[in-house]
Amino acid sequence: MNPPFASRPGRWPLPPFMQASAALHAGAALAALAVPGAWPWALGAVALNHVAITAVGLTPRSDWLGTNVTRLPAAAAARGEVALTIDDGPEPGVTPQVLDLLDAAGQRATFFCIAERAQAHPALAREIVARGHSIQNHTAVHRHNFSVLGPRGYAAEIARAQQMLSAITGQRPTCFRAPAGLRNPFLAPVLHRLGLQLVSWTRRGFDTRERDPEVVLARLTRGLAAGDILLLHDGNAARTAQGEPVVLAVLPGLLARLNAQGLRSVTLPQALRDDRPAPAGLPTPPAHR
Repeated sequence: MNPPFASRPGRWPLPPFMQASAALHAGAALAALAVPGAWPWALGAVALNHVAITAVGLTPRSDWLGTNVTRLPAAAAARGEVALTIDDGPEPGVTPQVLDLLDAAGQRATFFCIAERAQAHPALAREIVARGHSIQNHTAVHRHNFSVLGPRGYAAEIARAQQMLSAITGQRPTCFRAPAGLRNPFLAPVLHRLGLQLVSWTRRGFDTRERDPEVVLARLTRGLAAGDILLLHDGNAARTAQGEPVVLAVLPGLLARLNAQGLRSVTLPQALRDDRPAPAGLPTPPAHR
């Protein structure tokens, strides 16, 4: 994987899967023109390829459509770091309590904020940054049809969010997360032009629909290891049977687990840019399975 924060001159490098798709389209067109009766087979091959492209776009952790960070770099893992990421806020009724829990545990998080929500609550967005956390780009409005936008739609939505979040926090986002992680082949070249790195996750709790915090916590901590990127939500959070946002019920146990395993949650910009060596004597974490 190329360094995600390096300068990005020149054209976007077409991923191998998309190179193969382009070659298939060209071959199908030639076959349809050159071989009598071949057009149904050529059309079928192209249709199957589009089905495969769609399936890949609906797989959030796939890197077949372009670079996609699903784990922290080896250097960060060797330092015993993880990245706790929190999506869909800021949410005034939830985010301040999340910040208090993180502060009490001495851990840092990355908030993938919806820009219009940050604009509606600019003081809260600035507080996230002031308390040592990071705000990154999660689109301007979190469109439900995001995965079917074209190049212009992606460019407008993401660039607008960049401008809004930069103006509010004074810091330009360097990471991007698609709504629900869903996308299509037009996204990667747009991110490349904007200097953004697509980041998904290692494991998620599905806390926007799962109301049992124990189930969410188990999903996040099963096999938890250094280098993991974890996903929770302060916006659109499900509620427990007692009416509490699930993220607030899960965080104390999750933060205690990080502490028990000697893991430190850092912001994504820190983990992805920082090349500090691992502390002496820290064992190499096991590979994620």
